[in-house]
Amino acid sequence: MDLIKLKIIGVSYTQAQTGAYALILSEDEGNRRLPIVIGGFEAEAITVGLENDIVPPRPSTHDLFISLLDRFEITIKQVIIHKLVDGVFFSSLICERDNIEEIIDARTSDAIALAIRFDAPVFTYENIMKKASYSDDNNVNEPQAEDKNWIKNFIEEQEPKEDVLKNLTATSSKDLNAMLAKLVKSESYEAAAKIRDELSRRK
Repeated sequence: MDLIKLKIIGVSYTQAQTGAYALILSEDEGNRRLPIVIGGFEAEAITVGLENDIVPPRPSTHDLFISLLDRFEITIKQVIIHKLVDGVFFSSLICERDNIEEIIDARTSDAIALAIRFDAPVFTYENIMKKASYSDDNNVNEPQAEDKNWIKNFIEEQEPKEDVLKNLTATSSKDLNAMLAKLVKSESYEAAAKIRDELSRRK
């Protein structure tokens, strides 16, 4: 399948759930946009990378990783968002050292943050664009995503409700384990840690 080159538009606060943001990517030649839900820490890392005039007093995790890559002469050639399963995007870093390519699995938010700092291109496939993108050009195409409220609905499905997290003691262990598995899959680790602590307390 042919790769579709993407450009990074920016980060938008979704307002659907506290602490959730949407990374907006756009196809390089076209009007479709691809929203990817990310957390606050990831949003900050991407925003700092995009804003050249923002220089943290100490290196961030992503900046440290880039320094390590530079020191060992490893180059990030490109990022490929290659899979979308249950609202979760999967990406790969294509790296090169001494003319040898290596493919490294990465969270999409981390891959994008690194691609920005390495000025590496980002790509995806048409099947992912058809499934999860939308268009701003109402005269040409309707939104491509199956649901126009994709961002809001995805967050509501993946993130636990606030009252559930506040009332973990009244939730059965079976339900907590199911919720924990779902949170880990969607990489919502902060909420997952709260549930894990409650399950550990019950042992």
